[in-house]
Amino acid sequence: MMNLYKILFFNTTIIGTLMAISACSFFIAWIGLEINLLSIIPLFKNMKNKYPSEASIKYFITQAMGSSLFMFAIVVCFTKNMPPSKNPNIIELILVSTALLLKMGAAPFHFWLPEVSSGLNWPSNFILLTWQKIAPIILISYQINIYSMFFSIIIITSSMISGLQGLNQICLRKIMAYSSINHVSWMISSLLTSTTIFHYYFITYCLINMNILLIFNKFNIFFLSQLSTILTFKKKMKFLFMLNFLSLGGLPPFLGFLPKWLTINNMINNKHYAMTTILIILTLITLYFYMRITFSSFTISSEENILILFNKITYFHFFSNILSLLGMISCSFLDSFM
Repeated sequence: MMNLYKILFFNTTIIGTLMAISACSFFIAWIGLEINLLSIIPLFKNMKNKYPSEASIKYFITQAMGSSLFMFAIVVCFTKNMPPSKNPNIIELILVSTALLLKMGAAPFHFWLPEVSSGLNWPSNFILLTWQKIAPIILISYQINIYSMFFSIIIITSSMISGLQGLNQICLRKIMAYSSINHVSWMISSLLTSTTIFHYYFITYCLINMNILLIFNKFNIFFLSQLSTILTFKKKMKFLFMLNFLSLGGLPPFLGFLPKWLTINNMINNKHYAMTTILIILTLITLYFYMRITFSSFTISSEENILILFNKITYFHFFSNILSLLGMISCSFLDSFM
């Protein structure tokens, strides 16, 4: 029975997102966002634990706030007999953008995301940090070039707050939430110049995030203190875990460097020099706490043969990790031959 209702709500979650991003007006997009919201709440629920219920209530309240603000901006546009997509006022644009940024969890409207994330299990966290960002950020892309100064402030704020607030965290779910806020700043900055690069960035982020959360979910890891004990005798997982975090931080030659490289190149070509420099510097703070996580798994303390690394690993997990870690090298080879 439980699997049946989760399949139903999972399908309606996907339908709500697709309705929102393919809508011809903001009102239809609002309906799609509401369908998505009402469908995701039962997926977060867990009968064996009370914390997902608390996280679901927090998520519902903040999303309802965002939906109310979004509807208010639409009503203001329609009362002026003007379609929201044509020549909007700056105040109306900021209202719509603020509602979407609140629903997405970008700073300074990020207050709910770490708290909700810390109460959910890892599969629910994956949906929250990836799929739930699709509809708001696609709706933002329709108007991002109209008033780019507002989004430039959001980009810098998200990058700075995610780096500074992620430093003192020991809960891995909150660390991944602040990491998501940092990557949102890069996604919005990629939207300023090219929608195609945003697609590359989002797909790459989902792939790397999936690999990391699969390891966390498999060993039931939720705090930094668990890493040194659980991964000590799992050398293959330790190896993949460490390299995936380096890829998430955007270090070459891993795949995570490719979308950041494309974003930086495009922003410099469009003369966004100051914002590019600030983004790179603030992302180094995020890379610092990625390195702090991987340091706990650097030291090998095991009696097994160090050469036996990849026994007993599923084909899907192995293939996704190879794609995540060697994708940058593959893209470079393809580019040189084309």
